[in-house]
Amino acid sequence: MPKGFFLTFEGLDGSGKSTQSRLLVGWLEASGEHVRVTRQPGGTRIGDRIRSLLLDSKTESPAPMAELGLMFADRAQALAEIILPALNAGSIVVCDRFTDSTEAYQGGGRQLGSEIVLRLHETMCGGLMPDLTVLLLPDFAASLVRARRRNERMATDGTDEGRFEREGQDFYRRVFDKYREIAAREPVRVVVIDGDGSLEEVHRRIVSVVIECLRAFRAE
Repeated sequence: MPKGFFLTFEGLDGSGKSTQSRLLVGWLEASGEHVRVTRQPGGTRIGDRIRSLLLDSKTESPAPMAELGLMFADRAQALAEIILPALNAGSIVVCDRFTDSTEAYQGGGRQLGSEIVLRLHETMCGGLMPDLTVLLLPDFAASLVRARRRNERMATDGTDEGRFEREGQDFYRRVFDKYREIAAREPVRVVVIDGDGSLEEVHRRIVSVVIECLRAFRAE
C-alpha cells in the first residue's frame, strides 16, 4: 500500500488549475513537505512524446479510441516511472490531470462513455485513485475564453498545444457535465471549487481542504 499522498488537479482548460497547482506546491514545500510534481499527458520522456502528439493542433484527428489508448499509455508510464515510486517513498504527489480528465474529455467530450474509461483504468492503472482531487469549475464561458486566449499566447511563443481548444462549445459542455457527474459520484474524493474567486481566495480554499485531508490521511 503506497505510503504517500496522491493529489490531483482537474478542470477545463482555462480553469486555473495549473496556476493553483503551482501555488499549492509552493505552499507545501514551504511547509516542509516533500513533493513530487508531474502532469498528464507528459512528465516522462515517453509521456512528453505522447503529449506532443495528442495536443499538437497539426495532429490529424485520431480516432477517439486511439486517443483514449494514448492517454492510458502515457498514464501507465507515469505510474511506473514517477507516481508509484514517489508514493512508495512517502512523498506527496501533485499531478495536473489524471483519469478524471480522461473520463471527462474522452468519456464525455468524445462520447465514449465512462464504463470503458473506468475499465481501462482498472486494468492499466491497477485501480489506483487519488486520495484527493481538487476540481476547479469556474464559469463555463469564461473558462473557454481564457483557454483560447492562452492558446493564442502559446502559439506566439512557438508552443502548439491547441488541438483540444479547437473543439466547439458542445464538446466542452459535455466535458463540464461529465466532471459534475464524477464529483457527484465521488463526493469524498473530489472537492469542487466553483465560482470565480480571486487567485488568492481560491488558493486559500484549496489550502484549507488540503490541510484537512492530510490531517485525516495521516491519522489513519
